Amino acid sequence: MERKIRVAAVNYLNTKPLIYGFEQGSMKDEIGLITDYPSNVADMLLTGKVDVALVPVATIPKLKKHYVVSDYCIGCNGAVASVCLFSDVPLYEIDTILLDYQSRSSVGLLKILLAQHWKISPKLIAAQENYEQNVKDKTAGLVIGDRAFELITKYKYVYDLGTAWKDFTGLPFVFAAWISNIKLDNDFIEKFNAANEMGLKQLQQISNSNKILSYDLYTYYTNNISYNLNENKLKALKQYLQLLNNVLL
Repeated sequence: MERKIRVAAVNYLNTKPLIYGFEQGSMKDEIGLITDYPSNVADMLLTGKVDVALVPVATIPKLKKHYVVSDYCIGCNGAVASVCLFSDVPLYEIDTILLDYQSRSSVGLLKILLAQHWKISPKLIAAQENYEQNVKDKTAGLVIGDRAFELITKYKYVYDLGTAWKDFTGLPFVFAAWISNIKLDNDFIEKFNAANEMGLKQLQQISNSNKILSYDLYTYYTNNISYNLNENKLKALKQYLQLLNNVLL
């Protein structure tokens, strides 16, 4: 390769197993890794600032061309714990929802669930940083990633979007996948998969190194997040992208 492949990934706790191998030096001569929050990572791939990214899957239709690079993803098969709608009141009493600014895929998923599963139409507001403090009374909030763990015990009503999608479709869900905007050779992809797999073999160690008080990370990595991008998840991804066409992002 004439230059290093530019790689970007989300800097959440759920991605640490997938980037563990890279951070340990795997493929250090072949890639350059940077991290950011989901929507920024998506913009990097869309604008060609990086070649490969672990992006929210809502990014895929916006790419002129795309390739699935890895056999691994950020997914779930039921409760995900880190993508939730938090509320002081029951679902059908919510009149406003503040939307997390960090992930397009989760916002798209919520809009699908509101329209087709729950069949309600509260006012939706694109939120800004620190919006969590405004989640109260009949104003609910979609909160994703590490910040969601801090809120699980603070609200009377917590609607897990992974659970809701499973109830709606019977399928798992894919929040983010490794996508490239250039064609990569099989040797690179094989090494990339191997680097991803390194962290998945060290989940207890990664959990111990990133302890948080609000949630058990080993439980999160083994019971909530599902990392294999299998045929059932690809089916779910296809259905999500089809449904996404019917909602305005």
